[in-house]
Amino acid sequence: MYFWIKALHIVAVVTWFAALFYLPRLFVYHAMARDKGEQQAIDYFIVMERKLYRGIMTPSMIAVVVFGGWLLYLMPHWLGMGWMHAKLLLVLLLVAYHHVCLIYLKQFAAGRCQRPHVFFRWFNELPVIALLAIVILAVLKPF
Repeated sequence: MYFWIKALHIVAVVTWFAALFYLPRLFVYHAMARDKGEQQAIDYFIVMERKLYRGIMTPSMIAVVVFGGWLLYLMPHWLGMGWMHAKLLLVLLLVAYHHVCLIYLKQFAAGRCQRPHVFFRWFNELPVIALLAIVILAVLKPF
């Protein structure tokens, strides 16, 4: 059973990160279309962003938390290890990032987001750093 849960957790992580990488990239293009006044493109991005967030990103995040929690239930001794504390902190920060994406999604949909596309290019890099740290913690278990 453990390996099935672990496999499902990994699939959910991959799916969630794909969405965490793609949604802010859509924000970059959305901001560029906004700056050019391309209303047809803006309308298209609003639909894409909403479908990605609701249909892929949020269900994946929920699956990551459920399967990760299940793994911790099966392996409770991990909770006494420093690497797991660091990993859980990073996951918590990613959940917060996920919700910040929702704020920007709603701002774009309402035509209120004024952040430049360059901001979203940098914003898009935050999950990369988290992914690198989480993988290193999970594989090397340094402390």
